[in-house]
Amino acid sequence: MSKKVKIGCLVALVLFVIFALSMFGFVKNTYNGMVTLDEDVNQTWAQVQNVYQRRFDLIPNLVETVKGYAKHEQETFQAVTEARSKVGGVTQLRAEDLTPENLAKFQQAQAGLSGAMQRLMVVMERYPDLKANQNFIRLQDELAGTENRIAVERKRFNEAVQRYNRTIRQFPQNILAGIFGFVQKPYFEADQQAQTAPKVEF
Repeated sequence: MSKKVKIGCLVALVLFVIFALSMFGFVKNTYNGMVTLDEDVNQTWAQVQNVYQRRFDLIPNLVETVKGYAKHEQETFQAVTEARSKVGGVTQLRAEDLTPENLAKFQQAQAGLSGAMQRLMVVMERYPDLKANQNFIRLQDELAGTENRIAVERKRFNEAVQRYNRTIRQFPQNILAGIFGFVQKPYFEADQQAQTAPKVEF
């Protein structure tokens, strides 16, 4: 083998090693970036569930406080209890199970609870003594704060989903996303009624 051929083979080998290392680095960085974005979506979804759980936990105390003043409003209490029960069945939706269908069920249950809470707020309006009750005022403030947190966390979740979806859909990441099984995540797209927080100011 001549000297020129040996040098040519060595150059080709060096170029191949450089190319292989570059490809490895690209695949590694792209994969790790998609994992990071996927985990961001999972973390923000967990926070969405956390604030919904806070609202879920506040409702029994609020209902019990109102019951002391409005014992004959059983139909409203029953509606709130049933709506809360439905929410309890879908509250623990895992981030891995976030499909458009599952998210729609989650949102529907939450919207039903918001509607029942609005009816409860109308009942509260009729009882001036209840509105002056310190326990009720504290619960009311906590519920209002929770509704604000829900809106903030849904927005953060959608931002994380947008970053993730954009990354896995762009070329050439979309090829690697398909190879490694990364799929698009659904956005939180509640209808207008579900986005309206129960009116808790009197």
